[in-house]
Amino acid sequence: MSNTYFYLLIALLAGAMMPTQAATNNKMAVFVDSPVLAAFISFFVGTIALLAYLLLTGIPLANIAGVREAPAIAWAGGLLGAFFVAASVTLVPRLGVALTFSLIIAGQMIVTLVIDHFGLLGVEVKPVNWPRMGGIILITGGVVLIRRF
Repeated sequence: MSNTYFYLLIALLAGAMMPTQAATNNKMAVFVDSPVLAAFISFFVGTIALLAYLLLTGIPLANIAGVREAPAIAWAGGLLGAFFVAASVTLVPRLGVALTFSLIIAGQMIVTLVIDHFGLLGVEVKPVNWPRMGGIILITGGVVLIRRF
């Protein structure tokens, strides 16, 4: 299996994990009576898992000193992740997994076009065009179908 196919598989698995994570976090929220506390527990477990991975793979922990040089925007990832997890666990019981993630995917696609078009955050500029806009329209149509049926 070439690296490209391996990476495509990992991307699909990561995508599959997002709604699964939201559903499992929702399950935790029922037991702790709080979606935000459930999100905190999720991040705590994830932090422990990442620490174990770092230790098992021998990634040098001394490299963490590089955070002193990181720009403020680089720190936003943790805030964005916390918002995503807390929002997901809050929305799933109200909208359902399918509608929640249809809207999340639509939001992702819209923002990806903006980031690509303007080359934000240091990515290569890829101007918005009609085929890419068509993709957003199709995704939006999918959201409408999921919401309606």
